[in-house]
Amino acid sequence: MKKLLLTAFEPFNGETINPSLETALAIGKIKFLDTQLEILKLPVARFEAVEIALRNLREKKPEFVIMLGEAGGRYRVTPERVAINVDDYRIPDNSGFQPTGEPIVEDGPVGYFSSLPIYAIAEQLTRMNIPSAISNSAGTYLCNRLFYGVMNFIARENLRTKAGFIHLPYLHEQTVNKRADTPSMSPETLVNAVKIAVETTTSLKS
Repeated sequence: MKKLLLTAFEPFNGETINPSLETALAIGKIKFLDTQLEILKLPVARFEAVEIALRNLREKKPEFVIMLGEAGGRYRVTPERVAINVDDYRIPDNSGFQPTGEPIVEDGPVGYFSSLPIYAIAEQLTRMNIPSAISNSAGTYLCNRLFYGVMNFIARENLRTKAGFIHLPYLHEQTVNKRADTPSMSPETLVNAVKIAVETTTSLKS
């Protein structure tokens, strides 16, 4: 059985839900052929999120890691191309941290590219009529920090683990009290999108 770690974040910035967590929990109920899924809920906390994720990598040794996060305002499901070595938070995290222009890893590489099949994922989602596009910026908040931290760990430990990040739009219910043109997706669409991402990723040859 292949092992895949699927991470997602708790709600933040005044929201009561996070589409990444709602989707991950639903995905956890799906049976995948030859794939064992581990669902990991992470706090929106600058230090704890990465520490928890890396502890899980050390203990479970997954072959694949897909990290999910919320990207309110985006119209598409967006596999991320690159994580960059900077913390620059527009808003505080749930622990009150709000760094400005600080490196995630002192003297670390400028960035890391995703090792997920991002083109294949985006193409398959589009083929299934799910709006998708590759994103060239995971931001400079917790999503990027987690993405960078995981890729840095994989590089330092010389692991063969394939990993990367996918951003999800708001769920419909999150936009009720937002601007009328705020984009969102249904839970069914997001679950189908991540299911496709999991299947496309685990179909990779070792």
